Amino acid sequence: MSEAMLVSAITIACIMVCTWIVSVLIKNASIVDIIWGFGFAVNAIVLSVAIDGDSIRQTLVAVLVGTWGFRLAAYLAKRNLGHGEDWRYKAMRKKKGAAFPVISLVTVFGLQGVLMFVVSLPVMFANADASPGVGPIAVMGVMAWIVGFMFEAVGDAQLAKFKKDPANAGKVMNRGLWSLTRHPNYFGDSLMWWGIWVIAAETGSGVVSIVGPIVMTFFLLKVSGVPMLERSLAKRREGWDEYVATTSGFIPRPPKRL
Repeated sequence: MSEAMLVSAITIACIMVCTWIVSVLIKNASIVDIIWGFGFAVNAIVLSVAIDGDSIRQTLVAVLVGTWGFRLAAYLAKRNLGHGEDWRYKAMRKKKGAAFPVISLVTVFGLQGVLMFVVSLPVMFANADASPGVGPIAVMGVMAWIVGFMFEAVGDAQLAKFKKDPANAGKVMNRGLWSLTRHPNYFGDSLMWWGIWVIAAETGSGVVSIVGPIVMTFFLLKVSGVPMLERSLAKRREGWDEYVATTSGFIPRPPKRL
């Protein structure tokens, strides 16, 4: 397990430092959002190649994490590139001034690297354990991952289509999966990582890696996901209060009737 952790630490550090260098050159820290999913995918693939473990489980986890990570990176690249730096990083850059590039190495890229390492713990355990085969518990994990992937990918597609229609400018997206939860993408993201953990937990040793999905879910629910986005939407979306009153904040359920 120590070897898997070392490989992950080196891989993630290289990815984040390289991304930071590019961000300094182009003066845009927003690229860290695109690299978030990409970094997880690359780390999972590197582990599957560099660590001796059960090849079936290693391949399975690499495919699942890779599919999630590369899709998310491609979606964010298509959505964000060409639109300048995100307002969050603009505000930080203005506040820190000339010191922002150096400070961002720690507070933006370093912090996300640490989070990537912690959330990836189930991937490390799944790769490091050599117990053979993929059993029924892992199958349940794959099923959870599939449901989560559907919520994130379909939710993103539905939102992108909604935003393309000029008639929807300033309105709340409350259709499709967005009628079941205000954040189908965040819910799907969380569920996928719980699925990866279940796969790792089947080995026995991987049970302790539960800290990974817990941290991911905590940040989505309490820190950088739901709270930050909802504070922004509340100020600029018509019908937001009614949407909040009728629609689940995270776990999908039929909308309430007022």
